[in-house]
Amino acid sequence: MNPTQLDKNADCIDRELIWFNSVLEQRIKLHFEGVQTPEDLLESIPPPAMSHTDAPYAEIVHQFNLLPAERLVLILSVIPHIKPHLLDTFFIRNQNLDRGYTEFGGLSGNSHGGFLPTCETAMFLLTGDRLSARLRYDGIFKTEHVLFAQGILYLDRQHVHEPQLSAALHLSPEYRERIITGQSYTPPFSSAFPAQQITTELEWDDLVLNPATRQEIDDILTWVQNKDLLMDKWKLKQRIKPGFRCLFYGPPGTGKTMTACLLGKKSGLPVFRIDLSKVISKYIGETEKNLARLFNRAQHQDWILFFDEADSLFGKRIETQNSNDRAANQEISYLLQRIEDYSGLAILATNLRSHLDEAFARRFQSMIRFPMPNAEQRLQLWQDNFLNKPFDVSEEVDFEKLANEHELTGGGIINILHYACIKAVERTPHKIYEEDLLKGISRELRKEGRQAGKANRGYLGSIPARS
Repeated sequence: MNPTQLDKNADCIDRELIWFNSVLEQRIKLHFEGVQTPEDLLESIPPPAMSHTDAPYAEIVHQFNLLPAERLVLILSVIPHIKPHLLDTFFIRNQNLDRGYTEFGGLSGNSHGGFLPTCETAMFLLTGDRLSARLRYDGIFKTEHVLFAQGILYLDRQHVHEPQLSAALHLSPEYRERIITGQSYTPPFSSAFPAQQITTELEWDDLVLNPATRQEIDDILTWVQNKDLLMDKWKLKQRIKPGFRCLFYGPPGTGKTMTACLLGKKSGLPVFRIDLSKVISKYIGETEKNLARLFNRAQHQDWILFFDEADSLFGKRIETQNSNDRAANQEISYLLQRIEDYSGLAILATNLRSHLDEAFARRFQSMIRFPMPNAEQRLQLWQDNFLNKPFDVSEEVDFEKLANEHELTGGGIINILHYACIKAVERTPHKIYEEDLLKGISRELRKEGRQAGKANRGYLGSIPARS
């Protein structure tokens, strides 16, 4: 946010805090005076008006058309992050029982010294001890309510058998960042969030694919850019499931990951690559928990999810012989369902199409083959990577010949670029020579267990070293 927006946001939140404090003081006063108000307290103390500004807090209130009760619950969840001392009133002790008041709810943090609100805290502020009001407001704390369905707030229920309103009331990290800084939030990579955002410095025009593959990628981009129109205004959501699911398959280095990154860059959406080694657990049931955390975070953020090397998880189902086999198949089924219900773009990438479970394959909108590039595409890759760069390339290098004689992927050519630049940077002037490229080609082919082509056989040791 720029300074003007920051001031607007601070003023907006400050007026909301003043309103909250008025409600809190009045509720505490009525509670200890033993007065049961017949009217809704929020009618006598309405929230401040919010003009349509670019302040992030006001934008959220207007975007979701939040009612006074919903605004009170929202600001209650924000307070521990910006003015935690406003909730110190709830530390009042019941002198008769020598402990806190049950009706205040709340929790104590491990390192946070302030009062952490629960749903019970919010219910006390909304209703006091009026049972009819308590029954009326109970729906605010359901998962389908806008505050939770949109991922603004979430509940932390430590013990499932305790009353539901004893759950801690938390502001999600995504909306904390949006409210305070106006920026989007990128979760850190961890076992609790086994995905990492991936980006590329390349542009859409740098994508080198065969025409059939390129057309299918363009179709995905069209869906991403028009999904709201297609699903809502054209009412496709009445006929098809939300989201778009596609499979990228083909040899390593053919551009699957880069294409996913460029789809995100072109559409303005973040791309998260799923680390399957973190998702898959040897403990029964843990894989489902890992996946649930991932999808719950992604569902409200419009992320592109990229499952790399998906065949390691989505392979043919195991014939059930014991409890572990049943658990493995159950985890696959759970993942199928979560991906099918995901409203965004989910991309699965595999090197081996044949390893994919057919039951899973039927759930894709598209299955896109990334073949080895042909000679024409290889020439474009050579030229894109080596021409018009800060380093020089010797006149002896014939890129057309290299493209015709050596079957390489785009990833392989980039590895050769890396090798050749390391050699060139040690020279004066910085120049790449033919033998650098030929040696790089030989290295790539050996990694794949292939023989060097005729253009570079026998050259090793026969070319004098450059200085």
